Amino acid sequence: MVKSYDVVKNTRRGGWDAKKPNSKRSSYHGEKQVEVEKVAKKLLSKKGGGEVRVHGLDGKIRDSDTVKPGNDPNPPRDKKH
Repeated sequence: MVKSYDVVKNTRRGGWDAKKPNSKRSSYHGEKQVEVEKVAKKLLSKKGGGEVRVHGLDGKIRDSDTVKPGNDPNPPRDKKH
């Protein structure tokens, strides 16, 4: 399952939202697109990585970025050595 977030303009409240695809509610709301994009990338990194798609004012995707998984605080131990 591919995890992703869309950064889209919020027409009702103003500002920008980070939303999962086909979701009615946003995971994060902010005033600046750059701020919301950073938060979406952080959320994805914690959830194992995925894709952030940034939409322009016209609703079309203008940029996308693949996010790598964050550092695991409890990595598996090497049991061979």
